Amino acid sequence: MPQTLSGTTEATSLAERRAAAKERLGTLSMPSEREEIWRYLDLDFDPSFGSVPSGPGSSDDDHVVTGWHGTVVSIVDGYTTSQGILSIDELEESVDLTRGSDLFTTAFVAYSPGSAYVGEALLEAPVLVDIQTTGTATTFPGVHIEVPRGGDAKVVIRMRSTTDQAATVVPSITVNVGDNARLTLSIIQDWNYATRSLGRGVIRLGRDAGLVFSEVGLGAKLGRLHLDVDFVGDGSHGKIYGAYFGEGDQVLDYRYFMNHIGTNTRADMFLKGAVADRALSVFTGMIRIEETGKRTESFQTNRNLILSEGAGAQSVPNLEILNNDVKCGHGSSVGPLDQDQRYYLMSRGLTPKSADRLQVHGFFEAVIEQIPDQHVAAWARDKINSKYITAQEEGRV
Repeated sequence: MPQTLSGTTEATSLAERRAAAKERLGTLSMPSEREEIWRYLDLDFDPSFGSVPSGPGSSDDDHVVTGWHGTVVSIVDGYTTSQGILSIDELEESVDLTRGSDLFTTAFVAYSPGSAYVGEALLEAPVLVDIQTTGTATTFPGVHIEVPRGGDAKVVIRMRSTTDQAATVVPSITVNVGDNARLTLSIIQDWNYATRSLGRGVIRLGRDAGLVFSEVGLGAKLGRLHLDVDFVGDGSHGKIYGAYFGEGDQVLDYRYFMNHIGTNTRADMFLKGAVADRALSVFTGMIRIEETGKRTESFQTNRNLILSEGAGAQSVPNLEILNNDVKCGHGSSVGPLDQDQRYYLMSRGLTPKSADRLQVHGFFEAVIEQIPDQHVAAWARDKINSKYITAQEEGRV
């Protein structure tokens, strides 16, 4: 059965947890950019928790859903609509999803209809979790993935809007990867440009467990993912990839924490992004190695392209090391396209526009080619190239 992510054993009924969370909400305010975990963000909006829907709207099963070769789990406005999918609230053993106590984490506990449970029976084939919003309500979609000991699973989580209406979404993604198990997890954020998404992810790896995680962030007015990967088991290892492209007044916000607890654990984090117009990207990365984390090897890299004068990127890698027997490193960069590369490509016969397009393609390809799901990689490649070409043709870059 699932392990609790919080590490506690005391079981509390769902009703009690929700009641306590609703009471606690009354004492909480909107997070401030004075807090390190929210730095660089201006959260000047009303999350409208009172607008939580009482049921799902009409789902939109597009060609991605109908063409999926495997299992599809549909979550519409926070409600699991696929037949035969359990909620974690229906399990015999409690799964505690909470990590943190800010406004949005607390609101998820208070208002979520219950996270869809993706366990051993569903993971025999590739799983697509299709998360949709259909209106203006604030919604709380949740997914819990449980990969059993020795299992090998592939999951794609796709988050999208089916209308152009503004909404607030608070997704929660929690994962337990059992001992000697493997998980390939890809996340696509493809919300409309009026939606604010404040996502939280927690992944726990058992002994000798392996993870390949990738995220592609292209949509949302505010697209945030706060991710913790806990390397709890000895010998656990993971590769973390990300690609994002912001334009207009988009804000794409990533807070990634690699927490090394077991011995002989390994992690490699590699994210690349670009911003145009007035868009802002934020990356805060943390490698934390506990005293127990001897022989850890962990690295993080974040590269950013600034494509317009009004765009901005914040890149802040951090290390917190409590054991001396480790290998760690980090790197980050923020800057425009390389003019020397441009001149070289032009000397080979390319036009300035074609030279810049090739640079952008090559910049992202280094990370896109690492995405293990070929469909996600192809989608990301096409969308990113199309975004840049459109911006270029409109004279915005």
